[in-house]
Amino acid sequence: MRLSLLPFPTVLAGFVAVLVGYASSAAIIWQAADAAGATSHQIAGWLTMLGIAMGISTLGLTLWYRAPILTAWSTPGAALLATSLPGHSLSEAIGIFIFASLLILICGVTGLFARLMRLIPPTLSAAMLAGVLLRFGLDTFTSLQGHFLLSGSMLLGWLLAKVFAPRYAVVVAMLIGLLICLVTGELHTGSVPVSVAVPEFTSPSLSVASLLGIGVPFFLVTMASQNAPGIATLAASGYKVPVSPLIVVTALIALLLAPFGVFSVCIAAITAAICQGAEAHPDKDKRWLAAAAAGVFYLIAGVFGGSISTLLTALPLAWIHTLAGLALLGTIAGSLHQALNHERDRDAAIVTFLVTASGVNLLGVSSAFWGVIAGGICYTAFSRLKRA
Repeated sequence: MRLSLLPFPTVLAGFVAVLVGYASSAAIIWQAADAAGATSHQIAGWLTMLGIAMGISTLGLTLWYRAPILTAWSTPGAALLATSLPGHSLSEAIGIFIFASLLILICGVTGLFARLMRLIPPTLSAAMLAGVLLRFGLDTFTSLQGHFLLSGSMLLGWLLAKVFAPRYAVVVAMLIGLLICLVTGELHTGSVPVSVAVPEFTSPSLSVASLLGIGVPFFLVTMASQNAPGIATLAASGYKVPVSPLIVVTALIALLLAPFGVFSVCIAAITAAICQGAEAHPDKDKRWLAAAAAGVFYLIAGVFGGSISTLLTALPLAWIHTLAGLALLGTIAGSLHQALNHERDRDAAIVTFLVTASGVNLLGVSSAFWGVIAGGICYTAFSRLKRA
């Protein structure tokens, strides 16, 4: 099916997923690359190759499994690199990328990660997803403070469309927001140059100190904070896809492209949820089309990687936050319903949700991981108590 024949809300879901992914963490990638001593041209090359890597992996996995499988870079991993790489050379950073991708590949080949994921009850996966997405839902309304006209108009447009044309509610909100930005002068399209960056190959160097001090934590953070929520999001959305092949494919792509600045390719969670909800397509079996559209947009973003950082400055953050939150409202509601619908698991699920939503970061690992751990402990304890 040609992209031009897809329903507009489906294409929009893919576009919003890519937009949210870049808008939420492109600046962190710049900081991580800068910390490693990369030049502006090299950083643009990193963004180019990251877009291409995510486009290829998203399209390949989505078309193969006919499921909405999005990939993404590891935002928590990028944050860790930004704070850990100062004092290390660019070639050492590339060595760290290769080392971490190799460890992830081993987890996928051996099936270890898949076995661990099967231990997580679906109610806890849904609760974790709701906790991860809660911030985006809250941002929809906190954006009213300071951007009342923009965010308020988008919310009003979404509400009216939800009543009369619910499938196009997010589309209406997006168009109203763009119109308000144009009228108020908040859309600065003239400041965005169109440029193509040629990626540079950087030879890796391996240092025991950097591999143990940065590589191992980077591997753990990427698996716990990116791949685990990504797989859980697929399961919570009702898609049964073999876990190990997903890990193997993404790790292998990252491993091959690491010398060009691809520090990670992981299974997406937050952006994937945009393409896995009813807003993307009313038919669950056709939502993979939204992910396929996202893969195309990833490739376009990759080709023009040199323009991404300046493009993001053309739109106010309030527009992006409001649009992302509205696109995820249905997913948040569905996740909470699935998490709390079973009375037996309700206490463990609410613990998972609250710990995840708290944003607590322990030992460099994000709250999504600790939410599942806390909920799992409660689930096990309560199950044994009820059997006694």
